Amino acid sequence: MTDGGENDRRRHGGAALRKKLIQHCLTFAGAYEDYPFGDGTAALRHGGNRRIFALFLKHGARELLNLKTEPFNALYWRDKFPSVIPGYHMNKVHWNSVVLDGTVPDDAIREMLDESYDLTRPKIRKRKAARP
Repeated sequence: MTDGGENDRRRHGGAALRKKLIQHCLTFAGAYEDYPFGDGTAALRHGGNRRIFALFLKHGARELLNLKTEPFNALYWRDKFPSVIPGYHMNKVHWNSVVLDGTVPDDAIREMLDESYDLTRPKIRKRKAARP
């Protein structure tokens, strides 16, 4: 029997959490999984513009999830959770890395995923009006 403590959180982190979150990402309209670096780093992309909205990678023994965010929100999430850090190998103003160690609640990660998806989605272009 477990007490819901540190061991439970760790068990729900890492590779198992990565798999669960990738499946969640694939529920977004037009999203697809790609492995552009050939090293097990999973990039979740938009079908329309191929932009990455979630990047799952390993850094040493840690599983990381890189997500795009508004600069103000980047600071908010970093202050709220010690396992949210400036984006590894990314622009530190616009990207955060979530250490998938089970300490950041799933609903918070999903909220960050939603924002990243929205920020990277294809832009709708306005048509120019026909000139008389």
